[in-house]
Amino acid sequence: MKISTKGRYATRVMLDLALHNTGQCIKVKDIAARQGISEKYLEQIISMLNKAGYVKSSRGAQGGYRLSRPPEEYTVGMILRLTEGSLAPVSCLEDSSGECGRRDACVTREVWKDLYDAVSRVIDGVTIADLARRTRALADSPSPEQVPDQAPETSAQ
Repeated sequence: MKISTKGRYATRVMLDLALHNTGQCIKVKDIAARQGISEKYLEQIISMLNKAGYVKSSRGAQGGYRLSRPPEEYTVGMILRLTEGSLAPVSCLEDSSGECGRRDACVTREVWKDLYDAVSRVIDGVTIADLARRTRALADSPSPEQVPDQAPETSAQ
């Protein structure tokens, strides 16, 4: 399974909105600049998020976008299913597919089901709030260049 650019960018947009939430709407150009995404492509992604009710829009000079709900209520899985559609690795696991004629005798289906369940557990277990905490922790941790050299310990003899 490979997550498309749209799925990755949508997740980054939601994270950006959570990290820069001041109660005011955030302009597309500001998100695009911070995330290194073209405004035109970002508008397509934001439109999808807006139609799904994940973000709210406001027009005018102070217009832009903000999350519709708290970041704790959005999982990475929700965003990826919106942008990617089904994340099932094989069609026989998709909700909308018909029954597979080999279902009862197909031992590989169990492998694909286990894979799907494992991926779902991970992406459904991580919220935008979790990603925001990870981002802040990463920003607060010193880079290797910032860690002072430690003098070697000398042993007293």
